[in-house]
Amino acid sequence: MTPAELRQAAREGRWTRPTAGVCDGRVQANLMVVPAEAAFDFLLFCQRNPKPCPIIEVLEAGRVEPACAPGADLRTDLPRYRVYRDGQLAAEPNEVAGLWRGDLVAFLIGCSFSFEEPLAAAGIPLRHVETCANVPMYRTNRPTTPAGRFHGPLVVSMRPIAAAQVALAVQITGRYEAVHGAPVHVGAPEALGIADLSRPDFGDAVEVRPGELPVFWACGVTPQAAALASRLPFCITHAPGHMFVTDLQNASLGR
Repeated sequence: MTPAELRQAAREGRWTRPTAGVCDGRVQANLMVVPAEAAFDFLLFCQRNPKPCPIIEVLEAGRVEPACAPGADLRTDLPRYRVYRDGQLAAEPNEVAGLWRGDLVAFLIGCSFSFEEPLAAAGIPLRHVETCANVPMYRTNRPTTPAGRFHGPLVVSMRPIAAAQVALAVQITGRYEAVHGAPVHVGAPEALGIADLSRPDFGDAVEVRPGELPVFWACGVTPQAAALASRLPFCITHAPGHMFVTDLQNASLGR
């Protein structure tokens, strides 16, 4: 599918699955929508935490059509959303048109699904794509840098990588800083406060086979952890792994 076709399928409820491995070559994005009164604090949070929160685009209050995807509607064109109220997950709907308000500011944040295409092209297998699963994501013991009301733990995504290919994976993803860049940690999940890789906080568990190392990248679900920790009165996000697919080319982000 083209990005426009995928967005239309999400809008019509025909695509409700995670978006890993779809629309190769196109930038995928995390979504964070906050009231205008919290938008500056969140923008500052992203600037202070560029690894998990690299900004692709910020829309004006009330706007739902991003420049990176003309004709799209951020209220309907993601496969699944999350709604948080007072620091609690309140709902996980397939569209949020009825909840949208004129004071809401939408942020699109880079997603590591975008660098999976060059990883796969280099011959690095991606277990969650092979098994049609969602990528596993974990809260860590690493704090983010606070900004205004926003604070909370760093969230990471994990991909098992053959030990002999880790250096190549670091080199490839390091060229894509706009979608989280190089890993933040390799091996030893306990150093991140992760006690059990088989129990991710978000997404699905995947097998780490003999000869492989768990490799961890900063994750755009970090803002959701911040919304929970900060007890934000109201915000809308993507459901983890269910991204907004833009019209931007991944190649435009590399260096």
